[in-house]
Amino acid sequence: MTEAGVAEPGLVVGLGNPGPKYAETRHNVGFAVVELLADRAGARFRPHKGIAEVAEGRLGSGRVVLAKPRSYMNVSGGPVSNVVRYFKTPPTELIVVHDDLDLPFGTIRLKRGGGEGGHNGLRSISQSLGTRDYLRARFGIGRPPGRMDPADFVLRRFSGAERTEADLAVQLCADAVEALLSDGLEPAQNRFHALTS
Repeated sequence: MTEAGVAEPGLVVGLGNPGPKYAETRHNVGFAVVELLADRAGARFRPHKGIAEVAEGRLGSGRVVLAKPRSYMNVSGGPVSNVVRYFKTPPTELIVVHDDLDLPFGTIRLKRGGGEGGHNGLRSISQSLGTRDYLRARFGIGRPPGRMDPADFVLRRFSGAERTEADLAVQLCADAVEALLSDGLEPAQNRFHALTS
């Protein structure tokens, strides 16, 4: 990472599950964020080696590559490591956008490295890259109600009451990723963590 931010082109991977069955579920907020970033960059997703969809464009003054693995979330490490190698991105400069059960709904947190918190998509990526030292944009989806299995909860769509707040959080997370790309981790943390504390 440069002093000002992530070296060009920045690589941002959104996590989710492919196909209409999973669209707009809590587990797919990573896809929603990179799709919004692609809209902002005027970029379109295209197939990449059959393992991911990739969009290339500019955000602010920098070039960015946005990616969505075509595999299921739990085995996303292979596609992500392939994209990292193809675009010659140091793993430490990769940004992964993902849902997080341990954060309150709508909370956005940025960090580098650390554990996976039981997130199988992150575990798969860490194993494939051989490191946990990549950047994460964590999108809080909250804990499941009552005794609901977390595996069922993450595959549920947002309720009507949650939808507006979820859309605003997607926008905020996209803003935070843009700040991470342009300004670096600490300035982006200082700015966005205060907004959803």
